[in-house]
Amino acid sequence: MKKYKRLAKICMTALAACGMLLAPAAAMKVQAEEVIATVQGKVMEGTTSKLLYLDTSDGKMEIKIDGSTSTGNCKMLLPDKKISVSVANGNDGYLHAVSISESGENPSVELDTSKVSNVVGTVNDKTTEDVLHLDTAQGEMELKIDKNTDLSNCSVLVVSGKYVVSCARGEDAYMHAISIADVAAAPAPSTDMSQTGTASQTYTQTPVVNPTGETRSVTGTVKDNTEESTLYLATSEGTFTFKIDDSTDTSKGMVLTPDNKLMVTYFRGSDSNLHVASIVGVKDSSSASVDTSSRATVIGTVKAKSTENVLVLDTSAGEMELKMDKVAGPSGCKVLVEDKKVSVTCSRGDDAYMHALTITAVK
Repeated sequence: MKKYKRLAKICMTALAACGMLLAPAAAMKVQAEEVIATVQGKVMEGTTSKLLYLDTSDGKMEIKIDGSTSTGNCKMLLPDKKISVSVANGNDGYLHAVSISESGENPSVELDTSKVSNVVGTVNDKTTEDVLHLDTAQGEMELKIDKNTDLSNCSVLVVSGKYVVSCARGEDAYMHAISIADVAAAPAPSTDMSQTGTASQTYTQTPVVNPTGETRSVTGTVKDNTEESTLYLATSEGTFTFKIDDSTDTSKGMVLTPDNKLMVTYFRGSDSNLHVASIVGVKDSSSASVDTSSRATVIGTVKAKSTENVLVLDTSAGEMELKMDKVAGPSGCKVLVEDKKVSVTCSRGDDAYMHALTITAVK
């Protein structure tokens, strides 16, 4: 009897695989189905943030990971990791993960948060549940991961994925990951508070001093009440209120529109407020070539759907989208917020998109 039950399970898996091949390409949306089963197994090589390959007692399974998948108890999908997955049927022929979980926690140690570093890199295949191996521009880094590592802004952590990591040295002499966040080819953030960028607008009337020299980092999403001088950031620890100063480095994160993901390095100033030292947004790399010999200038207001990759302007001629890969930073302001009026010089690239070259605040 057991033999026939096992055979039936294998047949069901095979039928699901056939359904994947026969499903129309356009039918990609998942139906809101109830959980039909919970399976256990080991993560296999080739797993990505969108597709989980699971080695189970009944064979290999392919399970899609969606934005709605609950991964709160299991962010690290690394080869040979044992996990439990509740699944539902999708109308695209795939099984879809409703939730992914694991058991057990790694111990944590005290960290020296007075010296926090921020790095961007790619997870390599030596990474385990306890140690993150990160390939960075400066070489490979080994960072311990414990139960206090903040993964709230990381969809899932997989081999070959790119992430921005905030880290500090622990009492055990190892470097530890404080937080790990999703990032798409973003440059490493700077904690050099001497950088002032190109902005000329004054955000604080008097210089604010960092009395201890200590900085910390947090990842989160921009809230809709954010202004040019005040950033409201929703994080796993609650909402932070940060002051943006003349000295704030926004060269790697200038777009503060609602729901944009950011990593903020900050300090407590001599006025007792939290002040932003630097901002890093999520930005894609680009190899487009732009014809700067033919430029146009447009004036408009920043729309809420603008990101670090694409500036969306509401102009007199209608909505306009401009890629942001060629802009070093805004002039006359530190950040771009919803409804901010700006003048943009732009040129067309060989990718057929218009690219912003300079952005200047308009009073």
